[in-house]
Amino acid sequence: MKKILSLFLSAVFSLALAVFPRASEFTEELNCRSAILVEASSGTVLYEKNADAAYPPASVTKIMTILLVCEAIDDGSVSLTDKVPVSENASKMGGSQVYLKVGEDMTLEDMLKSVVVASANDCAVALAEYVRGSEASFVSSMNEKAASLGMKNTHFENVTGLDDTVKNHVTSARDIALMSVELMTKHPFITKYTTIWMDTIRDGQFGLTNTNRLIRFYNGANGLKTGMTAKAGFCISAAAARNGMQLIAVIMGAPDRDTRNAAASKLLDYGFANYAIYGAESSPLPPLKLTGAEKSTLDIYHEGFSALLPSSSVRSVTYDTELPEAVKAPVTKGDVIGKIEFFSDGKPIGKADIKACEDAPRIGFGAVLRKLCSRFFMLK
Repeated sequence: MKKILSLFLSAVFSLALAVFPRASEFTEELNCRSAILVEASSGTVLYEKNADAAYPPASVTKIMTILLVCEAIDDGSVSLTDKVPVSENASKMGGSQVYLKVGEDMTLEDMLKSVVVASANDCAVALAEYVRGSEASFVSSMNEKAASLGMKNTHFENVTGLDDTVKNHVTSARDIALMSVELMTKHPFITKYTTIWMDTIRDGQFGLTNTNRLIRFYNGANGLKTGMTAKAGFCISAAAARNGMQLIAVIMGAPDRDTRNAAASKLLDYGFANYAIYGAESSPLPPLKLTGAEKSTLDIYHEGFSALLPSSSVRSVTYDTELPEAVKAPVTKGDVIGKIEFFSDGKPIGKADIKACEDAPRIGFGAVLRKLCSRFFMLK
């Protein structure tokens, strides 16, 4: 049984492998105040520079604004089809905007799209007022969420990132990565908007162009948010995915847009060239011998497994399987029957439980009697 299972698993896990270049350290000096590169599924930091220093983030602030709106959508308190009213406060926002008018209403989806794609400050405020009743209440929720995510060097004063009048509106590269990962992994529908290059609102009368040029020019780019003010410099949280790996590169305080974009691209290139995801999706395994039940075998499966590794180590992953020759009833669906433990260069990198696919109750007296009678009459 173990030999059969080993051959079966070898075939399954080999599907996850590919040829990658060897890993190396990122040694290039980036022209920015701070930076970080993170793999989203594990939260592993692949590179960092001054990542915990607190700086003004400009419109990268809106990642948290978008995150709270997405949470409200997912919990059902608001809907994409809702009509969001425009207050005088929202209509007076400067900077990037779609020029909302007092009394105008727009669908929540179009406002969200305007914030994500065009960094619309007026829509960000209108959404905040709609979701929490006021911008001040929404900002409180932003700071509460930041604390819950472990964003230790963050304090928000508004939902836009405009910083002409704020006193302490700051965050760090690491904290931006934390909220970016939360948004991308917990609310994946947001990529419907973060991947838009050009679109329109108001029945095609007003055009939107993404402030994130990497969406058009970087292979695999799927987000996330840019920002720029005189205080903040040029900032970006750049997201990209290839071969099942989602990376987040944060750049803060670059001197200009092209330097910012080039720095983010270099970090993403480094990540994709030197790291990879090893893994396999959950799948059935050969049935296991079952005793004390009406059935003689138990259907089993292994849970999914993934691990971030240097690309040079992916092909050398090994595994050990712990599984009994047989299992005794009763068994409940989901019971852990065994496990597969994975190793890279001899060091454990994780495990996947092997579980029962079905209930297998202990055989009753009546069933035993029926089996005995059946065998008796078959012998006759």
